Amino acid sequence: MKPANSSATAKGDRSGSDRLSGSGQSDRASSATARTILLIDDNDDVARAVEIAFRMAGHSVERAPNAQDAYSRLALRRFDAIILDLNFTPGKTDGSEGLACLDRILADDPGACVVLLTAHGGVRIAVTAMQAGARDFAVKPWSNADLVAKVEAAIARAPMSNAGPAPEAGAAGEARTAAPAQPASLLGECPAIAELRDLIHRIGPTDAGVTITGPSGSGRSLAAAALHASSPHAAQDAVQVDLRDASQWERLPDIRGTLILRHPDRLDDIAQQRLLAILPANARLIAIVDDPERIVPALRRRTAVVELKVPPLAERGEDAVLLARHFLRLAAERHGRPLRPLSDGAVEAIRAARWPDEVRGLALAAERAVLLADGETIGPEAFAAATPPPAIAALGSSPAASAKFDLDQTEKALIQAALREYGHNISHAAQALGLSRASLYRRMERHGL
Repeated sequence: MKPANSSATAKGDRSGSDRLSGSGQSDRASSATARTILLIDDNDDVARAVEIAFRMAGHSVERAPNAQDAYSRLALRRFDAIILDLNFTPGKTDGSEGLACLDRILADDPGACVVLLTAHGGVRIAVTAMQAGARDFAVKPWSNADLVAKVEAAIARAPMSNAGPAPEAGAAGEARTAAPAQPASLLGECPAIAELRDLIHRIGPTDAGVTITGPSGSGRSLAAAALHASSPHAAQDAVQVDLRDASQWERLPDIRGTLILRHPDRLDDIAQQRLLAILPANARLIAIVDDPERIVPALRRRTAVVELKVPPLAERGEDAVLLARHFLRLAAERHGRPLRPLSDGAVEAIRAARWPDEVRGLALAAERAVLLADGETIGPEAFAAATPPPAIAALGSSPAASAKFDLDQTEKALIQAALREYGHNISHAAQALGLSRASLYRRMERHGL
């Protein structure tokens, strides 16, 4: 990608929207509504030019240098408009990266207002993207006034929405109710999550009953929220009922729209039959369960036309690192703390750790790291506590042997990460891992380190 070589640089086009008043504010700012813009572009020069142009027009710009960073930001809030470059990787000109990002954004939020940036040679690709749902496109080099006008016009054509916090992506706050005014984004690139997103986008627009399975804390409530957000009932809030609370049953007959049932598998057969008798006929049912086999057949016909499985974090590979960075950004914004990067050792620790509370546990560890970190980076010690103590592996018989292998491998990886992080300084590594020097030496000897 070439840097913007246009009036969109610091010299800028000083006409129209770019004129500053004596107070240093844009003349347009007083007459136009301030908008929040997300720029997805890896080029620093382009980013500076766009930020200047829109700030002078009274708007604010956040920048994501790549698609993954953009998905994380879009999971935190909805933006009034998204300016999307068609190519992120130097040397790439086919627009495939931008088109894939556009498809993902619109799948998560069909109402997103996307304006493309392209070079002259990419006009044909930009037209294809507009057919796929983009609102408009601008050709490099651009004039500041034209780019701002295009984005403002695209926003005016899009459904009005309020920018603000969105549901936490990947977090599994199981008691959270879906929020149809905001996109519900399932972050992750592993095949299982990609398949889950695809199923949600295919099934969401229907009224089919859906059962969501997977470990507690893996993101089942977020999957339910994503289903609701793409459903015909998205304009109204979903109603979530914990069936373990008898007082909530009184609400069931009058509910319309999307009804999320939590823990129907915890009920005995008689209670499930009674539940079936009072479920509203016209509601779209989504059940969150631990064991679908414990649902009686008659209730399963209402709630399990399709079964969606949310994979455990241990099966999601590099998604753990991606989610950790997302949760760090979320916690930094929530608590007003600086966003510190993960050290190489911390990345290795996250990969190696076993998360007893799944994604929810990773989110908690990231928030704790933001609150307690005092260095320039976040080290592996912030995530060492996620691994169960090795003594647990000694319990039981044959299943424990497998568990011991997993835990030993995890412990070895964490020790290696800490040693690399602290330049093989035993005292510092031991302190970071919460061990004495002697204990660390014993463990290093056991693992052949």
